[in-house]
Amino acid sequence: MRDIEEKIAGEIALSEDFGKTIEKWRREFMITKSELARKMNVPVSMIKDYESSRRKSPGIATIKKFVMAMVEVETDHGGAILRRYRAGVPHDALIDIGDYTRDVNLRTVIQKIAGRSESEANTDRYIRGYTIVNGIKAILTFSYSEYNVLYGWSSQRIIFFTDVKMGRSPMIAIRVHPLKPAAVVYIKADRVDELAVRLSNIENVPLITTELDEYEIAKIMSSIK
Repeated sequence: MRDIEEKIAGEIALSEDFGKTIEKWRREFMITKSELARKMNVPVSMIKDYESSRRKSPGIATIKKFVMAMVEVETDHGGAILRRYRAGVPHDALIDIGDYTRDVNLRTVIQKIAGRSESEANTDRYIRGYTIVNGIKAILTFSYSEYNVLYGWSSQRIIFFTDVKMGRSPMIAIRVHPLKPAAVVYIKADRVDELAVRLSNIENVPLITTELDEYEIAKIMSSIK
């Protein structure tokens, strides 16, 4: 098992109320009892019995089955929650993060997300990953080291910002940080401030807007292989 799987298994095994801990992680991954039961090939009543602690504490083998089933179902859902935890910042501000094993043309991505370029920065470039964050929460709560995590293993990536009001703060954050992304995308921005456009041009970091929501974008970006 990987780090997150070991964390979940350890919490269940050591919990004074193993049923509530199983339920906590099932809900964290937004998995229904029925989905979990189907993946484990057991009756739904068994899941209910474990979560209500009507059954005795499960052994290591059963805990592993629970954990692996939850991970597999979450992966079937797209894997965004797992990617967030594995990035090292299990944080509400980080919505999704992913990396590619090849260069992906930025203009192709802009087309896929129905994006619109707001600045004159050159979009003829390639990316190797993407990060989707809540702009306000990231700026207010991320430490310097956590902000670095947004770049994954390569700064050659798109950073998507949700909850953009004036449109200044994300580009100011990009301006002052030594690492620069390949592009910035505002998701359903209330407006794009002139200062944001100017900073985009100064840094030569394309500023793009899209009216798709973050979940549609996460699905599109994670489907790129």
